[in-house]
Amino acid sequence: MSSTLTRCRGGIIAAGDGSRLRASGFAMPKPLVPVAGVALIDGVIENFRAAGITSLVIIVNEQARACRERIHIRFPDLDVEVIVKTTRSSLESFFAINQRLAGGRALVSTVDAWCRPADFVSFVEAALRRPPDTSVLAVTPLVADDNPLWVEVDATHRIRTLGGPAGTHVTAGMYLLSERARAASPPPLERLRHFLAWLLHQGEPLYAETIEHVIDIDRGSDIALAEALAGSGRRE
Repeated sequence: MSSTLTRCRGGIIAAGDGSRLRASGFAMPKPLVPVAGVALIDGVIENFRAAGITSLVIIVNEQARACRERIHIRFPDLDVEVIVKTTRSSLESFFAINQRLAGGRALVSTVDAWCRPADFVSFVEAALRRPPDTSVLAVTPLVADDNPLWVEVDATHRIRTLGGPAGTHVTAGMYLLSERARAASPPPLERLRHFLAWLLHQGEPLYAETIEHVIDIDRGSDIALAEALAGSGRRE
């Protein structure tokens, strides 16, 4: 791993209530829902570690308070701060972890963005090759989301529209944000996707890097799809 890569800190948003997964029969907190025998939170942390990112800030809600001790026990080699706070939205969760991260760029992932470690590492390496004053969003052509956030990109992979009625790809829940983007002060907004659209409107250079298979784990059917990919031998 490059020195640039190891200096990047990471954040994981894992404070969602998981209501749709509970409706599918999963009674545990969302970060602990297993995919192919691996809890979502463990899978995302392992992805960060595979990418050489060993300093993390994670937020879970009050119902998942037990995750804090569990994470410290399972990952004693990592520098991990776990915030326990029930938030109203993914954007509030993002702001909570963002203020705990140091300056510079930071990589943020939602806990329910399931992908193979090799694909995650490839995304991180490609994103970090972009100029440090740009932000990079993981996108995927696999639309496995109830409410996808569509993007349109140009020939240089710069994002030109975000949040339209259609597009070539959808966002994949992983974002490498510039120091400028992280320091921005938006007006009151409801969701993280609205913040990203606001950044684009403000002129933040947003680029897209493609991961072919990312599953947004919200329902039992999403777990089945991810496990089918894992069972194919493509999760490394």
